[in-house]
Amino acid sequence: MMNSRNLFFGTLLIALGIVSLRADEILNSLKGTCSITASTEANRFDLRLQHGICSNHRDCNENNIQEPQNAFVGLSLEELRHEGAHIDAVLSAEAGRLTCTGTIHDSKLTGEFTFEPNRAFVEQMKALGITGLNSEKLEAYTLFHIEASWVQSLQRAGVTGIDASNLIAMRIFKVDADYVQRLASLGFPNLPAEKLIAMSIHGVDTADIKQVRAMGYQPNVDELIQMRIFKVTPDFIHRMQAKGLNNLTISKLVQIRIFKLDE
Repeated sequence: MMNSRNLFFGTLLIALGIVSLRADEILNSLKGTCSITASTEANRFDLRLQHGICSNHRDCNENNIQEPQNAFVGLSLEELRHEGAHIDAVLSAEAGRLTCTGTIHDSKLTGEFTFEPNRAFVEQMKALGITGLNSEKLEAYTLFHIEASWVQSLQRAGVTGIDASNLIAMRIFKVDADYVQRLASLGFPNLPAEKLIAMSIHGVDTADIKQVRAMGYQPNVDELIQMRIFKVTPDFIHRMQAKGLNNLTISKLVQIRIFKLDE
């Protein structure tokens, strides 16, 4: 009887453990093909990773990214000139370790890669409230050098709505604590991550906000984004005022641009 009960509870605990297993607790190595060449930009590499079979354009995931010259251990721009050399180029980051192993031909390293995710980093991110990480996201975090300290700086700056996916977009579009704090100083505190990404994508900066405010406008975040999208610039506003249109709202200015009423 005792053995049967122990067996029952043991099986139950295992089952509960399986049910509670999260996506960010299933971390597998990733493999595929890789190539590294010198970039057209000085002191940088062009890195290309392919998952799956890309010849048929199906079941294929491809990443193309630039990395600084010092990103790899075991590879330098000089070594790309060594025809036939066998190279292990290693890119290490908090999120994991990517190794591109291959041979140099025509100043290009071509071979296969392995990505090993770092479980300790996943635990760090959990402590910051970032969950749902998987190997694919960790590979992207490695390529874009997303670190826990950077995430903490965004949180301290007051960014809300940060999650595992929008961190990548924030890194790509250069949303950092300095940008967030400059916006907060102008009366835009605690902005959601998605709004900050949109603002950065369209080039909203503090200089624009100050110029528009000096003209008597008090745009909100969505209006600032619209003004950049439809090129409602201080110069455009001045031109409308020169035509005698002195009391136009931002909404009216945007409509003039959309329907080309100024032409």
